[in-house]
Amino acid sequence: MPADAPGREGPTPFARRILAAYIAVTALVLVLMMVLGVLMRLAQSEWLALDPALFYQSMTIHGVGMVGIAAVGGAAVMWYFLSHHVRLDARILLANLVLFLAGTVAILAAAFLGGFAGAWTFLFPLPASSGGAWESGAAATFLLGLLGIGVGFLLLFLDVARALIRDRGGLARALGWPQLFAGSIEPAPPPTVVASAMVTIVNIPALVAGAAIIVISLVNLIVPEFGVDALFAKNMTYFFGHTFVNATMYMTVIAVYEILPRHTGRPWKVNRVFLAAWTASTAMVLLVYPHHLMMDFVMPAWALAIGQVVSYLNGFPVLLVTGLGTLAIVHRSGIRWSATTTLMFIGMFGWMAGVIPAILDATIVVNRVMHNTMWVPGHFHFYMLLGLVPMLVAFMYHFTGLERGAPEGGAAPDRWAIGVFLFAGLGFVVTFLQSGRDGVPRRWAQHLPEWLLQDRIAAALSLLVLAAGAVMLLRVLRGALRGGAAWSAEA
Repeated sequence: MPADAPGREGPTPFARRILAAYIAVTALVLVLMMVLGVLMRLAQSEWLALDPALFYQSMTIHGVGMVGIAAVGGAAVMWYFLSHHVRLDARILLANLVLFLAGTVAILAAAFLGGFAGAWTFLFPLPASSGGAWESGAAATFLLGLLGIGVGFLLLFLDVARALIRDRGGLARALGWPQLFAGSIEPAPPPTVVASAMVTIVNIPALVAGAAIIVISLVNLIVPEFGVDALFAKNMTYFFGHTFVNATMYMTVIAVYEILPRHTGRPWKVNRVFLAAWTASTAMVLLVYPHHLMMDFVMPAWALAIGQVVSYLNGFPVLLVTGLGTLAIVHRSGIRWSATTTLMFIGMFGWMAGVIPAILDATIVVNRVMHNTMWVPGHFHFYMLLGLVPMLVAFMYHFTGLERGAPEGGAAPDRWAIGVFLFAGLGFVVTFLQSGRDGVPRRWAQHLPEWLLQDRIAAALSLLVLAAGAVMLLRVLRGALRGGAAWSAEA
């Protein structure tokens, strides 16, 4: 089916209003999550007195909040551009947002009112075995909130699957398998369709696994005799969590495929190498999660071997075709460098560079020393803070029309904010990585005196990151609430 057949008019006015709400929620929550992160770094540096219990509650909210809001923002990117190629149901889009907000309220109540501090991983049987730190009701509220959010996203991806099957002829055709494996001469599907199919294929089983282990944990809270093997539960949790987090980046990178061609006047070419990369990543994202379990020595050796080998390979296919494609589409294009295009490039850099420490940590001999250190938050802050967030903000600028009529290089606040965000963000993640190299443990609320210098450098840099990020995100929030000029620009 041709790329411009169904739904090429893009989102309806009703859907655009929902997408504006997605953007507003994403911008606001990102700022709030940054604030929590800064407070934790200030506490570790002893510049702020923060009760350890409150620290771990904040850490739980920061972790689950960043995963959730990255998914909300990525879903907005995917849904907006995919709606130009297939007919999606805006009611499902709205239901997902409502369930996300309801789940968020439950999670906040569980942490800050009920004292739940089991981290976003909620590893079984921790929710029911708090040692008196929280009551079972707080754990149940947290799990129910997480379950509601997961159900919302599951509905969203089931609707995307339905639309791809109906309007593109199936998920295999949406991935471009006829062109890749059968030599079909039909036009290949657009990159947005390919990426959306991949994300849908990996997220549906991940969300089902996540829902299953959450339900098991809920039953265990009510009937303590009911349980499940803890290693099996950990596998299910990380299969869900790692897959879902990875998919947020694959949804968000759709913005690069769609927005850069509008600034360069060149289409993004889809060839067999591009299709092969996305097909390979589809399989590898489903297989890579065991690299989180290398400290679990009772794991089967073959599973750990798969986790290590796939960790080396997983970062390259889509990353390379997207990175090289970005350079090719921009080279000698006469592109107008603005806040949107600059943020796109920062996002590509953060994604590509952030993978390197992740691959190092997935090496068994490194992992057994570094995994429980600051190295791990270093690598995921690298590709989330400097990869995913700039791409999301670039999409928000595009959607709300913030740059319309701006001079070359964008408005002055944007130029200042982007520069500070990049350089302070780089320094911030480097302090994490250096602390990990020095063996500073992660997740500790209180640090030893010999770690304070690095903590204080990180805290100062985090304040700069917060200031720069708030400038951009609050501008986006205001634009989304006022009704950006670009909402109807592409209809």
